[in-house]
Amino acid sequence: MSEMRLHDPAGNRLYLNAEERASFLAAARRQPARDRTLCETLHWTGCRPSELLEITPGMVDLSGGTITIRSLKKRKDASGSTKAVYRSVPVPPDYLDTLNTAHGIREAQKSRKLTNAPIWPLSRVSVWQIVKRIMIEAGLPDAAHRSLKGLRHGFGVNGVVKGIPLHILQKWLGHAQLSTTAIYVDAVGKEEQDLAARMWDRTIK
Repeated sequence: MSEMRLHDPAGNRLYLNAEERASFLAAARRQPARDRTLCETLHWTGCRPSELLEITPGMVDLSGGTITIRSLKKRKDASGSTKAVYRSVPVPPDYLDTLNTAHGIREAQKSRKLTNAPIWPLSRVSVWQIVKRIMIEAGLPDAAHRSLKGLRHGFGVNGVVKGIPLHILQKWLGHAQLSTTAIYVDAVGKEEQDLAARMWDRTIK
């Protein structure tokens, strides 16, 4: 397994910063329903593209305000058998309203066939093509961080900056080890300035 990192060997950032995440979300909200909800789901849950394609109406809890994601990373129990691992990620109410309106989630949940059908019946290549087009429309630079992984890393960095405890962020991202999530503590640039500002606010009167 390759080591997860926030910068490439040349020191280039591999995650979207707060401004880029906001621009991406704004651009996504100008898209047709399918592309908008696809991008908003990646933005609000930090899930992997392969996990996104597994999401069904039955995994959306409209009243509880969460989306359940099945981790596609292999996990083994004490006996050595591979097991399915699910995690629930809290998401904003307005996003769920949009998802429900666009895909008829509440109605689909009444049908056994529809509730277990993927919301986005696409390939991973199609997901990347959609996201890349919207990232370009959002004005994101042609750089290493303009990627699906950059979007997921941006979710992790944002969580640290906003003070989300690492063990909660670990759960939301579906990391098997807390040490993997801890990489986001190495956030730099504007994100690190935000963290430092908290200290300044407490010490400078």
